[in-house]
Amino acid sequence: MSRRVRRKVGRKGKEKVVLPSYPEIEDEVSGSVYNGFVDWTGLPDDTVIQLFSCLNDRDRASLASTCKTWRVLGISPCLWTSLDLRAHKCNDAMATSLASRCVNLKKLRFRGAESADAVLHLQARNLLEISGDYCRKITDATLSVIVARHEALESLQLGPDFCERISSDAIKAVAFCCPKLKKLRLSGIRDVHADAINALTKHCPNLTDIGFIDCLNVDEMALGNVVSVRFLSVAGTSNMKWGAVSHLWHKLPNLTGLDVSRTDISSAAVSRLLSSSQSLKVLCALNCPELEGDTNFAPRKYKSKLLLALFTDILKELALLFVDITKKGKNVFLDWRNSVNKDKNLDDIMTWLEWILSHTLLRIAESNQQGLDAFWLKQGATLLLNLMQSSQEDVQERAATGLATFVVIDDENASIDCGRAEAVMRDGGIRLLLNLARSWREGLQSEAAKAIANLSVNANVAKAVAEEGGIDILAGLARSMNRLVAEEAAGGLWNLSVGEEHKSAIAEAGGVKALVDLIFKWSSGGDGVLERAAGALANLAADDKCSTEVAVAGGVHALVMLARNCKFEGVQEQAARALANLAAHGDSNSNNAAVGQEAGALEALVQLTQSPHEGVRQEAAGALWNLSFDDRNREAIAAAGGVEALVALAQGCSNASPGLQERAAGALWGLSVSEANSIAIGREGGVVPLIALARSEAADVHETAAGALWNLAFNPGNALRIVEEGGVPALVHLCSSSVSKMARFMAALALAYMFDGRMDEYALVGISSESISKGVSLDGARRMALKHIETFVLTFSDPQTFSAAAASSAPAALAQVTEGARIQEAGHLRCSGAEIGRFVAMLRNPSSVLKSCAAFALLQFTIPGGRHAMHHASLMQNGGAARVLRAAAAAATAPLEAKIFAKIVLRNLEHHHMEPSL
Repeated sequence: MSRRVRRKVGRKGKEKVVLPSYPEIEDEVSGSVYNGFVDWTGLPDDTVIQLFSCLNDRDRASLASTCKTWRVLGISPCLWTSLDLRAHKCNDAMATSLASRCVNLKKLRFRGAESADAVLHLQARNLLEISGDYCRKITDATLSVIVARHEALESLQLGPDFCERISSDAIKAVAFCCPKLKKLRLSGIRDVHADAINALTKHCPNLTDIGFIDCLNVDEMALGNVVSVRFLSVAGTSNMKWGAVSHLWHKLPNLTGLDVSRTDISSAAVSRLLSSSQSLKVLCALNCPELEGDTNFAPRKYKSKLLLALFTDILKELALLFVDITKKGKNVFLDWRNSVNKDKNLDDIMTWLEWILSHTLLRIAESNQQGLDAFWLKQGATLLLNLMQSSQEDVQERAATGLATFVVIDDENASIDCGRAEAVMRDGGIRLLLNLARSWREGLQSEAAKAIANLSVNANVAKAVAEEGGIDILAGLARSMNRLVAEEAAGGLWNLSVGEEHKSAIAEAGGVKALVDLIFKWSSGGDGVLERAAGALANLAADDKCSTEVAVAGGVHALVMLARNCKFEGVQEQAARALANLAAHGDSNSNNAAVGQEAGALEALVQLTQSPHEGVRQEAAGALWNLSFDDRNREAIAAAGGVEALVALAQGCSNASPGLQERAAGALWGLSVSEANSIAIGREGGVVPLIALARSEAADVHETAAGALWNLAFNPGNALRIVEEGGVPALVHLCSSSVSKMARFMAALALAYMFDGRMDEYALVGISSESISKGVSLDGARRMALKHIETFVLTFSDPQTFSAAAASSAPAALAQVTEGARIQEAGHLRCSGAEIGRFVAMLRNPSSVLKSCAAFALLQFTIPGGRHAMHHASLMQNGGAARVLRAAAAAATAPLEAKIFAKIVLRNLEHHHMEPSL
């Protein structure tokens, strides 16, 4: 026996009409299964319709287009009672195409003025509920025509943003056209005049729920005449005469719930309303400064009446609405929803409270007020989590948005309050959000993903999200056809990818491919999703393994496309950062070369160094710096105008952030490895800004500026320029004072290059008239330089260990000297044959200081374990350096430091000679 749904099809003319049917027990097995394979087209019609009902509108339409049978079933009236157009740019043509399906449409949600104009083309004359977001541009004319075409309307909500172009005239049109209206909630209207409210009173006898929220002026006298109203909200509305309100509204015979949150209502008015109204059950007065500031106000217990304020225990107060007050769980709303004995009046109150509280809490969160930490930690977070479990979709959405918003304390720097984030986590909020993110409703997916993204800035929350399966969920949402959903999911992956422990999990979940696909899918018109996708890829590309996956997935092409074509600064910055990170693994994969070979990549990055946005300039310079480690890229960058662009960048960043300064100097350092580029940098005026950057207070800038000046000083013409422009004092200061050993080392090497004698031929010709005017003294500069080089080298010379090494030359003694002299970062430097040869030649220099410096440098370049030690050892062996080193080690007149360092270098060469060549 198997349960089978029998299709029942009636005929109307020549068309088939699907009729309601019921499951029946049949002895036969469904014919839709053949040999273990499912024939989906053979499913019963009722089953297909049930399947369609679980899909969003877009997926339903896509599935219906697969065959003729499903196309007919896909337009079944029961599937089109509710329509959410917020994720779509709904114009007249789209609405017309949907019209045939919307004959029985009851509920409609839309976003924006264009969609509002298109509503008329849906031909949904039986609409009962209309809800619109982003209604700033909706006019009186549009709203008047909408309500004129939908006379059966029972609920109209426009907000929460301000309806700036709607006036009392449109409200009167609503009153005249919609006599069945029960609920009217409008936000941000400038003036709600008495004649509009009186029209509602006269023509809408069933109007029980009114909200004039965040309005400027509302006629409180006229509101006192709406005898049908049960629930009234004037939250955030200005210029209310509370004295008149308290004397009038308590007479409203049916008023059950009143919301005056975010207003300047006085404690006297609150007391009078609670004590005088016979029908009032709940008064919401959240975030009312005057009420909260009255230290003499002590809320009394009014019989069967509740006051909800920031200083009350809201959940405890709400529990008093129930007959059974023994339930003391935190989730009063869930207790109510699960209660067996239903009370319609209580249901109406709780339904209204869910909506009001979700709206008000979101508004409070958006205002980011000071002094509310205690409220959020004790009540606010719990309330939002309660509301996330509402049966009202818009309440769930606002609660999730509230969670996304209230944790953020600094939008500019994406800073969140860790205490609030962890309060959400402690109360089970991560699982609730992930459950919402699994919903088929795209509005819930989007807001839940946004909350997960913001909360995941906190490392503990990010870990919880990953443990609860959130990475798989976000990777799935990133594939959504809804741009808003994809954007928020990409934001979640961006924040999660900050943690090293999450990068591989994102890749395993298919997140890399999903993010790359997003860039191609929304390459135009989706700045938000592109920035988040590029940002996430940038974080992932920092990991060696993930960086390879980014390249395999087409990420290089996608990111270069953004760098070339996108004009939005945030996208440009993240695309450049991603390319920089992809190019940072030159020794372990081929991405560096791949980025350089991508058409237009280098030209785009050079162009971005001229951006008016500092972050873009910084990341573009960083990308060029990393790319310049590849010989072909280095020359291609120069050919693309990189030398001129980077010199200009360095000239203009004296007052910029240390990050930009470091990368500008670093990019010039990378380019200057080539002597032709080095000469071009000197000719373009690069010496002066590099000297200025060498005087920076940031150690990272010291290193890159010193490295660039070291490379430049290899050329005698540049060396003379450095002297002429006052570079010797700057390098001397670095050599003696920088907190970075690496910066001190490279400053010493630059000074050694400058005064090893090769600049003398320029001096013999005659110092330029410009240098004479600057009063440059080469002899004085040489003495200063040699003195500080000597001091630098001696800082790595411990007399006791050197004496022991000189006496025995035992491996242990030399190893001890090596350990004391090691500069860890120097092992990452890669020198050319010409540079190594110059240091070898410097061992023969008559200056004992330069001999010691040269031996010290060669030691750093050949220490076993250094990234390029084998390369340097090979260059030295091929160049016959061993003979020169032995002579230096044995020279009677050489300083002890030079001898010991030379011996260690010889030992290093022997070590590398015994290793198999790479």
